[in-house]
Order: sequence, then C-alpha cells, then structure tokens
Amino acid sequence: MHVITRRSGEFLGDEAYGCACGLSLADRMTAEVHAAESRLCTVCLGGKQEEIAPGLLRGCSSCAGTGRRREQIHWQLAHAEAEQVITVTLARTVIAGFDGPFHLSEIADAVRGGLSLEFGRLPVGPRVRDVLLQLQQWGEIVMVSAPDELIDDVPTFLYNDPRWQRVRTLGR
Repeated sequence: MHVITRRSGEFLGDEAYGCACGLSLADRMTAEVHAAESRLCTVCLGGKQEEIAPGLLRGCSSCAGTGRRREQIHWQLAHAEAEQVITVTLARTVIAGFDGPFHLSEIADAVRGGLSLEFGRLPVGPRVRDVLLQLQQWGEIVMVSAPDELIDDVPTFLYNDPRWQRVRTLGR
C-alpha cells in the first residue's frame, strides 16, 4: 500500500514526504519518483486530491481522482489529443454562432456535438475553458460573469460555469 503525504520539516519551510509503506522522502522530487515507481499519480501522489489553493482540495485533475499512474498517463494523453483537436479556430467558429453572452458549458457542448465526441472521450470542458481564456487574453471575448466563490485566504476566484461575450469593434 502506497500513499504519499506531505509532512512539515524540522525547519520552517522545509517539506518532507512520507509514504504509507514507511519510506521517508526528502523532497517533492523524490516523492514523485517513488509515486511513479509505485504506479501512483505524480501530481496527487496517490492521495486522489490536489490542493488548488491553500486549504482547498478537489479531485486530482491529472489522474481523474483515481490516484493511479496508469489513469494519469491516459488522462494526459487525452489532454494532448484535445489540444490537437479543439483548436482556437474551432472555438472561434462556434462562438461566432452566438449573438449574446454564452456559457462555457454551451461552447463545450457545441464543440463535443460538432466533433461527435461521446462524454468522457476527451476533456472537452477543460480544453474549451483554456481556449476561451486565451481568446479573453487576446481581447476577442470578455468575461461577463461574477465569481461563484471567493477564497478569502488567497486571492482566488472560482467560476462554476462562466459566461463570456464577443467583443464588438466600433462601427459594427
């Protein structure tokens, strides 16, 4: 049985790790190596959750919350395939069909339907989110949603299903 957890070091700021098998691990790198050797996810170290902000845990997005290395590799390959299939051009084409604001889920559903992908085949939602954030950064769309959750300890905003709108140029 292997599950690796973070332990506070003897000196302030030091991090050490320990495995349920009894092995002490000096740092994150050795913990990841032991995780890989034990067929555990190298992101969550077999714990099935990742810390996205101090004190805020969610199911590990790298291994789909399984804690296993095999699933991590499959999920990473699916993410890489999604990057190749779900392009900025595809997202722009889908967005062009919306006159007003649109939800992330609407664009993801339209992309999934347009590519005839079954649910779970590729991480469509996360890839569409990344493309929409890229288009936002380029000034082509603007987010019109308020955050659904604010984490006070760290300046982190969480959105469940954010809405964006195309930016229209003057004279159009």
